[in-house]
Amino acid sequence: QVQLVVTGGGLVQAGDSLRLSCAASGSTFDNYAMGWFRQAQGKEREFVVIWSRSGNKIVYTESVKGRFTISRDNAKNTAYLQMNSLKPEDTAVYYCAARFTVDDSLYYGHPAYTYWGQGTQVTVSS
Repeated sequence: QVQLVVTGGGLVQAGDSLRLSCAASGSTFDNYAMGWFRQAQGKEREFVVIWSRSGNKIVYTESVKGRFTISRDNAKNTAYLQMNSLKPEDTAVYYCAARFTVDDSLYYGHPAYTYWGQGTQVTVSS
């Protein structure tokens, strides 16, 4: 079982950058497919970026391509979401999620994920 703690949200202006962190404990990343998701007020939770347990497969949602980048520090068991050129439409609560897996599959939908961080608010003002 893995526990996820998300930090790094805040209030920024359009064009600014933020970096979110997802620190895992109780297990290592090696056993989990993971993703960053977000949920804007009144909207469905959507994936921002997902990656396979190896990290070799990564998929970004179209609206963040070229602006957001994931990375991970295996020694710290922490994943990061670097968000650049933020837009007001990026405003949402951001979550980190994990799913135990024995293969290198990708999982697109949020119901596929078992473990969730607590979420952090990202607000981008125009």
